[in-house]
Amino acid sequence: MLQTQDLQVVLDAEAGLVKAIDGLSLAIERGETFALVGESGCGKSMTALSLMRLLPENARVIGGDVHLEQRSLLDLPESAMRRVRGARIAMIFQEPSTSLNPVMRVGDQILETIETHTALRGGAAHAKAVDWLTRVGIPEPARCMDRYPFELSGGQKQRVMIAIALGAEPDFLVADEPTTALDVTIQKQILDLLVDLQRERRLGMLLITHDLAVVSGMAHRVALMYAGQIVEVAPADCFFQRPRHPYANLLLKALPDAQKRGDPLAAIQGHVPPLWQRFEGCRFAPRCHQAQARCHAEVPELLAAQSDLAHHQVRCFFPLGLNAGTRPSLLTPHASEPSAGASGSGEPVLQVRHLSVVYVPRGGLFSRPKSTFTAVDDVSLTLRAGQTLALVGESGCGKTTFGRAILQLLRNSVQLEGQALLNGDDLFKLQGEALRRARRDIQIVFQDPFASLNPRLRVRDILEEGLRSLRPEWLDAERQQRLQLLMEQVGLRPDALSRFPHEFSGGQRQRLAIARALAVEPKVLVCDEPTSALDVSVQAQILNLLKQLQAERGLAYLFITHNLAVVEYLADEVAVMRRGRIVETGAAHQVLSSPQDSYTQALLAAVPRLNPVWQNQPP
Repeated sequence: MLQTQDLQVVLDAEAGLVKAIDGLSLAIERGETFALVGESGCGKSMTALSLMRLLPENARVIGGDVHLEQRSLLDLPESAMRRVRGARIAMIFQEPSTSLNPVMRVGDQILETIETHTALRGGAAHAKAVDWLTRVGIPEPARCMDRYPFELSGGQKQRVMIAIALGAEPDFLVADEPTTALDVTIQKQILDLLVDLQRERRLGMLLITHDLAVVSGMAHRVALMYAGQIVEVAPADCFFQRPRHPYANLLLKALPDAQKRGDPLAAIQGHVPPLWQRFEGCRFAPRCHQAQARCHAEVPELLAAQSDLAHHQVRCFFPLGLNAGTRPSLLTPHASEPSAGASGSGEPVLQVRHLSVVYVPRGGLFSRPKSTFTAVDDVSLTLRAGQTLALVGESGCGKTTFGRAILQLLRNSVQLEGQALLNGDDLFKLQGEALRRARRDIQIVFQDPFASLNPRLRVRDILEEGLRSLRPEWLDAERQQRLQLLMEQVGLRPDALSRFPHEFSGGQRQRLAIARALAVEPKVLVCDEPTSALDVSVQAQILNLLKQLQAERGLAYLFITHNLAVVEYLADEVAVMRRGRIVETGAAHQVLSSPQDSYTQALLAAVPRLNPVWQNQPP
């Protein structure tokens, strides 16, 4: 149904010509889910934008073609492409905050798609839009039609994006990280919806994601991408059971779970190479622990490995599993094993007592104020030095509001009740310089890295801003050394300091947000979905870094997340939140292994796992 032939895409950048996609050939059948996976910056999203002909101004296709049912999309005039885009082939974008129009109501944005590409108008179109909001799990869908994107949580905005993409019921869907910002219950609902649509309409889908558990349950075939090239293509069962490329093998071993708790994850050394350089040999060779002289001198082709069928192809001179009975050993991770003292048995550093957060909407000049809304309702939690407390729950349940309220980021817009004691000082009563000093000890990693990074500043200025404000005693040379170390710790090259946020992928921007929070060496870190935008290998690197810092400095983490696999690996205690209240709390192993509350049980039942029972081939 959709086919690319030797697709080549370049971007004009300050460093030179960037070859973002180099000879990409794919063929996706009707009714098939084809997963494209790989590290952040490898070209996955650029592939999606190329298919939709939505490349940025500095990018262009210099070779190859894209066909939708034998029709060349690259040869169409833009007026004809507009009729294809949205009606025949639609896209769920990676970052809803930058994809939704901030000055249009949610309902109008869905109606725009429906009325442009279908015959529905007026009340029928409105009813269809409400129906799609209902199907993607938006609470009170009729009221949501009148809201603006900024009034929704990150997960709710992602669901709106999905409703817009599916509103015209297209034949092919490009899904770029469609469930990244969603909690597990809504994620399961969305994935089940996509599966149902495939059965009803034989919908073809290109699924771009870093969640390998989702891939294992959804995909019929998997392609692994690295540095602009496909390095392995295989049916899903072959990819997960018998990976041939060393990169694929290491990605699978980097997945966090309860069995790896206490041990460092297998983070892959090095970085994805810059795509403006000229490559000689295999692009993964500098990071491959079994690379040989041939790998550095010759360029491997994407071919069927010896003794494999043609449908399992690998770009490697020495594929795994052919000459040895076992997979190679893991790379030695950078992070040291957490010490016994980092189990969360220290003194309390943050005590939240009976916290309630109430939103009081203001009325307009000619309208009455709307009713109040209690986002957090009488929540009490204690966080100890060296402890990781995971706060989990559905999108919109109050997790992010709880974290922001603690840091006094909502002081002038909500009514706060209760206490938040940091080292004995009530954050709710601190003002001016006293509050500034307290913020040295407590920092936050925001959920949306694009919205939290100043687009007008270079990375160096963004990081130095916090250092100059909260650590003025540090000399300039000490600050520069600190910045270089931070780039290495979060898996970015030193030249990232001179670039702007828009020059990075979503996962790379999240790493910058983590670096900014760590820069001032806090004692408490509020992590609001810190790994949601990260691929598997970088997630392993960040989790190793967080555990290492916790072991060395006794850092305490309030970890707000919907990724329960990360919770299983990292958390000492778990608090489950629903509709602003804590419904269950306790030691992580107790809550996750034998949950008592029915809501917790439903959350755990919805967690995607690497699937041992594989789907059949597409119809």
